Amino acid sequence: MAAQRGGSGALAGFWEFPGGKVEAGESARDALEREIAEELDCIVQVGDEITTTTHAYDFAEITLTTFFCALVDGEPTLAEHTAVRWLLPAELDSLEWAPADVPAVALVKATVG
Repeated sequence: MAAQRGGSGALAGFWEFPGGKVEAGESARDALEREIAEELDCIVQVGDEITTTTHAYDFAEITLTTFFCALVDGEPTLAEHTAVRWLLPAELDSLEWAPADVPAVALVKATVG
């Protein structure tokens, strides 16, 4: 599943694998479960890690850890994103991904596709 960033910031309109910031004392897996519940109002089971990458934007350097997940309960509801799409690995290139997500996209295609 891909989510399109909302708002008017530097990355508005780009697509990403949804998630968010890790809070103090929280693992990356726990943060992902919490962020999905907060941002998309559904529950996921976090699976295997795909990759951790760091990307330097002109406004900040960010580190992303991407995981495979399974939807356990609910359907994604838009709160912070403008759209979500369920895509097969071969369809991932049809979206304009945020640059920090591009390495994970390539690995998903190589692993699953």
